[in-house]
Amino acid sequence: MSIFDLYLKLGIDHIADINGYDHILFILTLTIVYPIKFWKKLLILITAFTVGHSITLVLASLNIIKISTAWIEFLIPVTIFLTALVNVLQKSDKFVNSSHRLKYSAALFFGLIHGLGFSNYLRAMISGEDSLILPLLSFNIGIELGQILIVLIVMGLSLLIVDIMGVKRRDWNLLISGAALGISLILALERIP
Repeated sequence: MSIFDLYLKLGIDHIADINGYDHILFILTLTIVYPIKFWKKLLILITAFTVGHSITLVLASLNIIKISTAWIEFLIPVTIFLTALVNVLQKSDKFVNSSHRLKYSAALFFGLIHGLGFSNYLRAMISGEDSLILPLLSFNIGIELGQILIVLIVMGLSLLIVDIMGVKRRDWNLLISGAALGISLILALERIP
């Protein structure tokens, strides 16, 4: 297996690992409010998140920035909580460009926080490599592919439940975002530094 394939698989496995469900929960809350017709805007949103966590992942892996793991582990569920709260408070299912631009910025910023959460894992993995560029690049591509897989699953479930079974999008959003709100609040309270 090549270095590229190894780190690509590690990125996909890391993001899709059910034991690391906090990241899956974040992608779920980010995705749940979007109907399938906005898949391109959602893909850009997910990529903005990837760009954010790629930046801090690289900086932390190269030991350029160091932030307490305890604070990062606390802030990750806070990002989920805030995203879910915005979803719950969203009154309409109508797409508004100005609020979507705000979501891009939030996804990028929250990605910075999540990237720091990955950095200890990746730093341990790449410590023996001659070059860091290929492992970092392929790991981040793997993360993006894993996130796209999660988005496809969420969009498929939404299509089934909202468009085929007839559940109101607002109810579906409230159910999933409300559950994410509760789970993330518990995680944040458990991880207060």
